[in-house]
Amino acid sequence: MQLEVENLKEKINDARAQLLLHPVYAQINNLDGLKNFTQFHVFAVWDFMSLLKSLQIGLTCVTLPWVPVGSANTRYLINEIVLGEESDVDEHDNRISHFELYLKAMRQMGTPTNLIDALINEINHGHSIEQAIQLAPLPDKVKKFLLYTFEIAQNAPLHVKAAVFTFGREDLIPDMFTAILNKIYKDHPDQVATFKYYIERHIEVDGGHHSQLALEMVAELCGNDSMKWAEATSASLKALEMRSLLWDAINENSN
Repeated sequence: MQLEVENLKEKINDARAQLLLHPVYAQINNLDGLKNFTQFHVFAVWDFMSLLKSLQIGLTCVTLPWVPVGSANTRYLINEIVLGEESDVDEHDNRISHFELYLKAMRQMGTPTNLIDALINEINHGHSIEQAIQLAPLPDKVKKFLLYTFEIAQNAPLHVKAAVFTFGREDLIPDMFTAILNKIYKDHPDQVATFKYYIERHIEVDGGHHSQLALEMVAELCGNDSMKWAEATSASLKALEMRSLLWDAINENSN
C-alpha cells in the first residue's frame, strides 16, 4: 500500500506547498510576531488532541466491559501516538501533554491565552463543542477551522479521520520558521525557551516516529479500497484548506 500513500501525498502536494509559502511566516520576525502566531496556532494544537482521541475511541475499546476492537496493530499505533501526545515530558522531564506544554510556552513569552481559555470555559460550562465555538470570541476563520475538525472527529469514518490526522494536520514548520525562531530565542532566551523546546520536541517526535506510525495507520485503514483512498485524499485537501484559513486569521490579526 506504499503506492497508495505516495499517490495521496502527490495529490495534496500543491496545497501543502502553498501553505508553506503562506505570508503568515513572514509576520513571525520578532517576539511580538511570535506571540500573535501562538495566540491562534494554539487552537490547532488543542483540536489536534480531540482528533487524536476520536481515533483512539474508534480503534480501541474505551468502554466497559472491555472487548478486543479492530486489529492489534492499529490499537498499538494509535495508543503509542496518544501516549506521546498526552503525556510527554517538558524541558525539565516533567510529564505534560503537548497542549499544556504549548500553553506553558505561551505564558512564558507573555502571549495572551484569553481566547483559548474562553473556548475551554464554554465547554466546561456544558455547551456542546459547536455551541462553544460559536459563543467564544474568536475570528470567523478560526471558528470555521475548528468546526471542520470537529465535523471530522465526530462524524467521519475512521479512515477519513486518520487521513486528516496524518496528512491534513501536519504542523508545516518550514526551515525559515526554525531559523527565525532561533534568532528570536537568541534575543529573548528567557521568554522563548519553552516554545523553542516545544518546536524541537515536535519535530523530533511528531515529525519522525509519530509520522511513520500515522502513515501505517492510514494504510491499514484504507487497505486496497480505492474509494477509501479517494475519500481520504478529499478530506486531507479540505483540512489543508481549513489550515490556510487559520493562517489567514493569524495574518489578518497582525495587520
